[in-house]
Amino acid sequence: MTPQPNALEIEDLVMHFGPVRAVDGVSLTIPRGRVTALVGESGSGKSTVGRCVVRLVEPTAGTVQIAGTDVTHLSRRRLRPHRGAVSIVFQDPAASLDPRMLVGEIVAEPLRLAGKGFSRREREARVAGQLERVGLRAEVARRYPHELSGGQRQRVSIARALISEPMLLIADEPTSALDVSVQASVLNLLADLQRDIGFACLFITHDLSAVEYLADDIAVMYLGQLVEKGTRERIFARPAHPYTQALLSAAPVADPVRQRQRQPVLLGDDLPSALDPPSGCRFRTRCPLAFDRCATEVPAQTPIGDGMAACHLVQPDGTGPDVRTTDPSEVLS
Repeated sequence: MTPQPNALEIEDLVMHFGPVRAVDGVSLTIPRGRVTALVGESGSGKSTVGRCVVRLVEPTAGTVQIAGTDVTHLSRRRLRPHRGAVSIVFQDPAASLDPRMLVGEIVAEPLRLAGKGFSRREREARVAGQLERVGLRAEVARRYPHELSGGQRQRVSIARALISEPMLLIADEPTSALDVSVQASVLNLLADLQRDIGFACLFITHDLSAVEYLADDIAVMYLGQLVEKGTRERIFARPAHPYTQALLSAAPVADPVRQRQRQPVLLGDDLPSALDPPSGCRFRTRCPLAFDRCATEVPAQTPIGDGMAACHLVQPDGTGPDVRTTDPSEVLS
């Protein structure tokens, strides 16, 4: 039997906004039914990758395949039949929901645009079922977004994104605009829906505690490029790239004793500008372990199991110095 294509395949994706190199050669694959977290600091290009996948912007170069179909440069007319295969949940539900539309109209809009011939009664029934599925009462359909709380609005966004039964969901920082008290409930909802429905998900975030809870695989992005990929278990247990190690050292943990014992890695300067990224390794200007070669040579992507790490210090078995514990004077001494 012929294997089914992956939910998402990105190959050498490039997105430049004039001189700004927002995304610069990203390759990523998400099999059907798996959740891949794309993590990194603000300004690393994570959200731009998500917008390229759903074709809110057209990439400068590279390819984006959804379920085996190259959608990179399709016209709006030719793209329409493939729209239902991928949906997106945005960071700010207040900005992504039309304030002039009732919630029921918002959730039903993907069905109407898909032109699948549902009657009004059928659409209303599907909307009611979808609202209940995300933890909202059916009567919410007759309310406007401004009448809802932030958590309720994000649940409406999730209902809208999933009503067309997409194969792939792009979740772009779906909890960062919410109160801390409701973030966990929205993450639990996403986890439950993903388990029940089985859609693939590109989960864009900087919250590593959410990543550990929700993701199967992790891709770490820095200044427009991927610096490490791997399974969640491997990344959290044995991060290979100094940037990944630094991110994990800064992530809060629930155990106060472990939190006090940790030594966070201080990276110093802010993220460099995508207008003029550093030569060689882009992380070198902030890496405590950088040496001469880092300034002149772009590091190759060293395979580690079914992932990789792009660092001159990483060995093929995934070993290398740990920026959290290594004295920089000992590197290549």
